[in-house]
Amino acid sequence: MNREIADPEAQLAGPVRNSSVLLSPTPRGARLARLLATEQLRAWGLPLDRAPHVVAELAANAATHGRVPGRDFRLTLYVVGGTLRIEVTDTRGDRLPETRDPAGDAEGGRGLVLVDALADRWGVTPGPYPRKTVWAEIHLPPEPAPSCCGAGRGLSQGTRG
Repeated sequence: MNREIADPEAQLAGPVRNSSVLLSPTPRGARLARLLATEQLRAWGLPLDRAPHVVAELAANAATHGRVPGRDFRLTLYVVGGTLRIEVTDTRGDRLPETRDPAGDAEGGRGLVLVDALADRWGVTPGPYPRKTVWAEIHLPPEPAPSCCGAGRGLSQGTRG
């Protein structure tokens, strides 16, 4: 399992990008979190294969298990070096997430199992009271090196006259 309890230190290598938004702890707020994250990742030119699913699961958990009437949850996306960090902060610090093995016909209970499968690392950071942050990190593929001066494109060395 990739779960960790402490907040890992990030190493800076390249530009740092971030985005943060407050959302209502409702099914509609959870859907909006996924849609906004997808558009932000698209604007940053990042892959959309795993991250939107992780955002959807963490936001659904915040709306379902971390809900306190009148208190929003926060979705934050960071790109530091080659890592995308997804954070969802809610105001139920007294309820820490846990993975379970749900029954085969259960309608729920698989969210963190999916997060564990899709993320390279995930964990929980407590506080400040009454909050907690559930985070997940996804390592990004290296960006292709830009070609210089048309190298590798089959250009001839000279011309015949």
